[in-house]
Amino acid sequence: MKNIAIFASGTGSNAQKIIDHFRNSDKARVTLIVCNKPGAGVLQIAEREAIPSILIEKELFFHSDHYIKLLQEAAIDMVVLAGFLWKIPANLVHAFPDHIVNIHPALLPKYGGKGMYGHFVHEAVISAGDKESGITIHYVNEKYDDGAPILQERCIITPEDTPESLAAKVLMLEHQWYPVIVERLLT
Repeated sequence: MKNIAIFASGTGSNAQKIIDHFRNSDKARVTLIVCNKPGAGVLQIAEREAIPSILIEKELFFHSDHYIKLLQEAAIDMVVLAGFLWKIPANLVHAFPDHIVNIHPALLPKYGGKGMYGHFVHEAVISAGDKESGITIHYVNEKYDDGAPILQERCIITPEDTPESLAAKVLMLEHQWYPVIVERLLT
C-alpha cells in the first residue's frame, strides 16, 4: 500500500477527488494533508475524512528539513500538490525525486510561473485570445511550473467564455484526470 501526502492551500476540491478515488483502493491511500493556510477548506476535508493534517510554518518549510523528516516518518511515497501556492524548496524536491507532482490549470509552458495560479491564469488565457486551454500534470522541480510534463488535456475556448467559465471547464479536466494519473504513477 502506497501512502500519498496532498499539499493544498485552498478549498481542496482536487484533494477530495483524489481521496475519493483511493477510498477503497488496495494500491494507495491519502494518509496526510499538508496545508500552509489556516482556515483553508482542505483542512475541513481532512477532518471530515479522518486524515491527519499538518499546518506548516513558512520558515521551517523553506529553511530546514523538519517537514521532510515528518514525511519520511509517515512513510510517504508520493507528494501530490493540489492547489498548493508555495514553491517547493530544493531540499524537499531532492528528498522525493520524481515523486512530487503538480497540476497546473493551463497548457504549460504557457501561463506558468510565479503568480500564475487560479483566476490569474484564466484571465491571461482569455486576454491572449487563445482558442484552447487545459491542464498540465507535471513533475515538480525547484522552479515554478517547470518540471517534466506527464499529461496535458485540452478544452476549447469559445468566444463566449469568461475567466469563470473557462475555470469551470479546466476544473472538470482536473477532477477527471488528476486522480487517474496519480494512480498510474504509483503503479
